[in-house]
Amino acid sequence: MTPLLPGLLSVALYLLASTLLAVRFARGSLALRCQRNQILLTGFAAVFIHAGFLYPGIMTANGLNLAFFYAISLAALTTALLLLASSLFQPVENLGIVVFPLAAISIILVLLIPAQRIITDPTSWQLDSHILISLLAYSILGLAALQAVLLAIQDRQLRNRQPGGFIRSLPPLSVMESLLFQMIAAGFALLTLALVTGALFLEDIYAQHLVHKTILSIFAWAVFAVLLWGRWRFGWRGRTALRWTIGGFMFLMLAYFGSKFVLELILAR
Repeated sequence: MTPLLPGLLSVALYLLASTLLAVRFARGSLALRCQRNQILLTGFAAVFIHAGFLYPGIMTANGLNLAFFYAISLAALTTALLLLASSLFQPVENLGIVVFPLAAISIILVLLIPAQRIITDPTSWQLDSHILISLLAYSILGLAALQAVLLAIQDRQLRNRQPGGFIRSLPPLSVMESLLFQMIAAGFALLTLALVTGALFLEDIYAQHLVHKTILSIFAWAVFAVLLWGRWRFGWRGRTALRWTIGGFMFLMLAYFGSKFVLELILAR
């Protein structure tokens, strides 16, 4: 049975954290340190309860349960946790205005549809490690995609000489761009490791139920590789970086959840 109260409490905290961020944007200036700390503390509390909510449903006696909505919620949890941890060192907490509501929605979906799909046995640490690395790669590159969108909005408003309240709540453009490529580089390294561990630990990465995931993941890896090369060789930035980042993440999202959606929710396998 899915625990209702922790799930609803986590949803409430995520929505509170995103509301506090929305207030920051509306005020049009950088929040005081105490307000930033309130946002981070609320976010960490939501993540902690979210993890406790998911744990019994995912870590079962029969193995790892990653039914579609559990997998979505685990990815959302990982993304929120990475965002909050990064926010302790870098000014990226504004991405929470998108990440936190999505995490809340993922919990609601698990509460409504608590399905089960065991994908590993309790002793399969190799496959578990591959899944963990893949989730980390997906989460970091998902944050990079959000950062790219935010950067594009910021760049457009500055070009149009409309530095409104939204812009004044963000770090300088050069800092935003530097953070973007730091995220992409970290995500690319983890995606590379995920592909390597998949080749080592999966019996047949080109099996029928894995072939689409494998090919799309390789496409995503190639897109991010070209983007990083273009940044190093030609100084790519702005709209070019946005297009390549979104394109790579779309391949990755289809790889991680596209085939899973079709198999579990459409074909009911």
